[in-house]
Amino acid sequence: VGSEMCIIDRKYTEEIFNTLSRGGFISSNSISAQVKRYYDVIEEDFPDYYEYYKGIGFYLEGGDGYYHFTRREAKVDLERKLEAAQRWIEYLSFLKTYHSAFGPGFLFRAADIEIQIGCDLELKEKVAKIFPDKKKHEEVVAKLISELERMGFVEKENEVDGTYKVLTAFHYMEELIDCITISEEVQDEIPE
Repeated sequence: VGSEMCIIDRKYTEEIFNTLSRGGFISSNSISAQVKRYYDVIEEDFPDYYEYYKGIGFYLEGGDGYYHFTRREAKVDLERKLEAAQRWIEYLSFLKTYHSAFGPGFLFRAADIEIQIGCDLELKEKVAKIFPDKKKHEEVVAKLISELERMGFVEKENEVDGTYKVLTAFHYMEELIDCITISEEVQDEIPE
């Protein structure tokens, strides 16, 4: 690794690591200028960042407008990841039922989702399955948005009216589901 990488490392590697090592994402369409800068520096020197993080056991992966870490997992960790994937599948199903266009660039407000839950029986059923311990619609929506924010899938765009923006990292969840769908289609084609 050249001396130029050492300068970049000192400036951004810790911040990037702190975001990605907790399972978060860095998206190109982030509202945060700082996160956009992280995306740009990774984009500019991806091979160097990849090698740097690989050296400490993290694999920098890129998607359609986002970056995240993967790791080589033990069987126990894989089972935990499968449980988490199932939860995210349920979240995605709920969000796409709420609005079919829910995806990168989509703007929404928590209050709008709460109102829609009150009017839509299918959404009520999904909420009861996802968050059986939450009874009030605002509790459910707050928990869901908190999870989406923690993972870097949404950011609050407007503090005044509570508008959130869906980030490009949301593609990760959509691509995960697409892979599962493809696998099921292939399974259906296997002759017995």
